[in-house]
Amino acid sequence: MIRFSSRFRFGARANPFIKAQKTLKVDGKEYKYFSLPALGDQKLNYLPYSIRVLLESAVRNCDEFAVTQIDVQNILNWERTAPKQIEIPFKPARVILQDFTGVPAVVDLAAMRDAMKRLGGDPQKINPLCPVDLVIDHSVQADVSRVPRAYEENEKIEFSRNYERFEFLKWGSTAFKNFLIVPPGSGIVHQVNLEYLARVVMEEQGYLFPDSVVGTDSHTTMINGLGVTGWGVGGIEAEAVMLGQTISMVLPEVVGFRLHGELPSNVTATDLVLTCTQMLRKRGVVGKFVEFFGPGVETLSLADRATIANMAPEYGATMGYFPIDKKTIDYLNLTGRPESKVKQIESYLREQGLFRDYKSGNDPHFSGEVLELDLASVQPSLSGPKRPHDRVPLAEMKKDWTSCLNNKVGFKGFGISEEKQADVAEFTYQGQKYSLSHGSVVIAAITSCTNTSNPESMIGAGLLAKNAVEKGLKVRPYIKTTLSPGSNVVTKYFEESGVNKYLDQLGFTTAGYGCMTCIGNTGELDNEVADAIKNKDLVAAAVLSGNRNFEARIHQQVRANYLASPPLVVAYALAGTVNIDFDTTPIGTDSNGKAVFLKDIWPTREQCSKAVEQALKPQMFRDIYSKIAQGTERWNQLKVNKTDLYQWKPESTYIHNPPFFQTTDLDPKPVQAIQNAYCLLNLGDFITTDHISPAGSISENSPAGRYLKSKGVTKKDFNTYGARRGNDEIMARGTFANTRIINKLVNKVGPQTVYVPTGEVMDVFDAADKHKKEGNQTIILAGQEYGSGSSRDWAAKGPYLQGVKCVIAQSFERIHRSNLVGMGILPLEFLKGESADTLGLTGKEQFTINVNKDNLTVGQTYTVQTTTGKKFQAKSRLDTEVEIEYYTHGGILQYVLRKLLKA
Repeated sequence: MIRFSSRFRFGARANPFIKAQKTLKVDGKEYKYFSLPALGDQKLNYLPYSIRVLLESAVRNCDEFAVTQIDVQNILNWERTAPKQIEIPFKPARVILQDFTGVPAVVDLAAMRDAMKRLGGDPQKINPLCPVDLVIDHSVQADVSRVPRAYEENEKIEFSRNYERFEFLKWGSTAFKNFLIVPPGSGIVHQVNLEYLARVVMEEQGYLFPDSVVGTDSHTTMINGLGVTGWGVGGIEAEAVMLGQTISMVLPEVVGFRLHGELPSNVTATDLVLTCTQMLRKRGVVGKFVEFFGPGVETLSLADRATIANMAPEYGATMGYFPIDKKTIDYLNLTGRPESKVKQIESYLREQGLFRDYKSGNDPHFSGEVLELDLASVQPSLSGPKRPHDRVPLAEMKKDWTSCLNNKVGFKGFGISEEKQADVAEFTYQGQKYSLSHGSVVIAAITSCTNTSNPESMIGAGLLAKNAVEKGLKVRPYIKTTLSPGSNVVTKYFEESGVNKYLDQLGFTTAGYGCMTCIGNTGELDNEVADAIKNKDLVAAAVLSGNRNFEARIHQQVRANYLASPPLVVAYALAGTVNIDFDTTPIGTDSNGKAVFLKDIWPTREQCSKAVEQALKPQMFRDIYSKIAQGTERWNQLKVNKTDLYQWKPESTYIHNPPFFQTTDLDPKPVQAIQNAYCLLNLGDFITTDHISPAGSISENSPAGRYLKSKGVTKKDFNTYGARRGNDEIMARGTFANTRIINKLVNKVGPQTVYVPTGEVMDVFDAADKHKKEGNQTIILAGQEYGSGSSRDWAAKGPYLQGVKCVIAQSFERIHRSNLVGMGILPLEFLKGESADTLGLTGKEQFTINVNKDNLTVGQTYTVQTTTGKKFQAKSRLDTEVEIEYYTHGGILQYVLRKLLKA
């Protein structure tokens, strides 16, 4: 959702709020800023702090072109206008990328430069106009684990496997302005953002203004814990922001979440966020901001707040915001930010009324009923086995696991018959005999920025490991145990506290600095383990400190995946199964044969806090992040040609010139009706972007696998779908290739469909390709929350390349709906209470939707006609006038390209 405008318009057009411009002097240096208090409006005092940031942006950028005085008044009148779904502009201060989404973004920019030249324009117009930070964190895999210095071997493999991608990104860093790359091995994008990249207050052209960011990963919201406004967007929308466009968004409602009390001593921030996620999912906060307040907020560390903010996508909110307060300033000092910068930040925010004082008692107004949580009521918890918001109290885990085995296949069920629930697979591993059963843990991973950014949680895992080792407890050697910190600082404070050696002894050696297991870069299970699972068709388990646990995301063979705190990850690795009640069953026996229970080795929050206070120092952050700009030895050895236009390599299977702009003309073609379209897939509820565009391993017999083999690539070099997002040929073939997808057109789970004209069953890509060759249009039918999960632009680009013209669903996830619009795919929703099933649609009909330039309006309801005679109504989810423009142009980037050509 973008409005066309230039990056910064100070002096370009008269700002009607110029009288609100003030001067701030800090340490003898003067800065200009647009003062919110100078507006003289009492409504400002009751605005949520998150909305005040939107207001400041509108006031500062008001030019009666991209941003108008009416926009400012709409934001100022938030209490009255938010329920009306009013559209407002917002100009983020910067963009942040990770490499899985960053590579296709740079590919698109390179392709747009080619198109600009072809159409007679200046390729240099395709340049980021705001700071863009790209952190390479998604490439490293846990190929090697449980051995000392595993991360060195994995980084070596990473560079070998991803050389073409890294070379391309390095070219991008030389070809485009305002483009910083954080090299591989530095950490996870959101943790690096939290600890280093976040400015909190921006300084540009002598002006100060609040930091704000959009990122091509849904967990960009982690930065909300630092008081920075930001959220995830699709890659195509981020690219438009880079090129100077203003986001056009619906002014959101803000749900207040009041916290009071203090967390119990046996509870972690993970338990808290899983509790919040369940509560907010129940409330329903999709498309809304959540703002936390109350006396309980002051009891939480900044890292605890970041953990809660990180999982905003899991509870469905656009943001999970914690206003800036004294704890924020303390964190900036802890992480080694320059003293002068911290002073500037605090001075500016206090002047602007953006600094929160919880003792004042002056709480903002919020939308509807405020949620409330007594922190003392939070219990140790996990979430799973298939969704992040399915919280299970630790005390009920064994009972819940039994229910999941018995329940029919679904989000909380595996449909295992009673006679098979006792199945055991025996195998020999490293000369010893072991056995697996349903619920056996085969993967235990301390992973993901959600938790590795939290020193107390991480130290908690280390202290638990120390206590376990001292009692003689061990982890079974066949369990794939990994530690993948989100920054090198974690290693520093582990070493300082002395817990690293105990984690090493239990197999939690550092396997790399990146997303790893959380994104599906788990690496392979040992053959003996994989065969045992396959032979008995066991429901094996993974326990990870991540934020996503959708089917087939963590590992194709592991059906049960539980999110848990880092200490609980270690605990379940020691237990070897999720089918355990820790209150009544010992976790193991000590060296004297005495039973050891989890409570005997569990560290308290007070012990963890004390250890963190002693081990974590600001100089650690300064030392680690001062080396970012220098790059690593391997990164610096990459040599690239400094050219404005990229020299595409036809033989490359990683980087390919996409077709998106190769036929773009100066003017868009007229909007055409969708006529006699076939249904490519008929899907149910909660189809995630992992189902649509998987990031994990590529099957040898899949369309993408067959394509790679035809290019001479061997199976060992396939890499992952995520790593190959720079190649549209791979990604089109990988669309709907998830092995756990359920398509109602076929009677088995997997990435196949029916080619309706002949009734043949085939891979989804093959059917789509056949439809395109025959000149057939296609649509998709879906249920509720279509496109949930990661903000994955290929989940829209892939269907576009497969020829999909429309998705008719019961509801859409926010980012994915926007991505569909951005690719020129029409999102329609069934009317309330209706679905494909209630309407009796099988997916074997043909569908006609008479959309044209005359009836293309916001919220339009269309009559969908089928060849069986059935008709039904569906509402357009083109939500703003700007989105109508994107759809008319065939997509957001085509719109931007044409505007830049004519600018």
